[in-house]
Amino acid sequence: MLRASVIVFPGSNCDRDVKTAIERITGFAPKMVWHGDASVPSSDVIVLPGGFSYGDYLRCGAMAAHSPIMKDVVTKAKAGTPVIGICNGFQVLCETGLLPGALMRNASLHFICRDVFLKVENDETFFTKCYRKGEVIRIPVAHGEGNYFADGDTLDRLEGEGRVAFRYSDGDGNVSPEACPNGAQRNIAGIVNETGRVLGMMPHPERLYETALGGTDGRRVFESILLSTLEAAT
Repeated sequence: MLRASVIVFPGSNCDRDVKTAIERITGFAPKMVWHGDASVPSSDVIVLPGGFSYGDYLRCGAMAAHSPIMKDVVTKAKAGTPVIGICNGFQVLCETGLLPGALMRNASLHFICRDVFLKVENDETFFTKCYRKGEVIRIPVAHGEGNYFADGDTLDRLEGEGRVAFRYSDGDGNVSPEACPNGAQRNIAGIVNETGRVLGMMPHPERLYETALGGTDGRRVFESILLSTLEAAT
């Protein structure tokens, strides 16, 4: 059994996509938790979905980070409950301090919506164990503020501790500025916290999890969640 909770913010537009992906892949329907609630039900994983929480009127994720529900999300994350933030959810994780750095405007200053290639950098986290390190996968992005920024010491620490989960690359796995859609430092597309149980990623795995959608490379994020949960229960 997988007990997942998806947090719904005003302006979320991928919450139902994530719900459908989780239910079809794992067989278990997640709870949909309104941002104004005070607490999250007991969960094996909490999902902060993509979208435009609060219309991104202040700074992406900044207002959502202060929603009533987020106090409990932060508490549970620090206690060990796995949390994944996708796109806007990644921005929220950075705004709450659960992950370091910030997501800035794309270097092109344009909204980008297309498939990109990712190189899997860490296959030992709660969310990536069904991938192989060095594998190249294809997952869509859809964002205007996906340009990951952190100071040099933070970037070095992320690299040194193996906390870069995904990196933008070309189809052959070559990492270069040309392969980065948004100008993110060191082509970073996703990072985890110190325990590997909080993941923020800009690409949308829920948009490419079955062949009817054009590919299945995002599917293994959710399969990894289920596998990690089952392993923890045995």
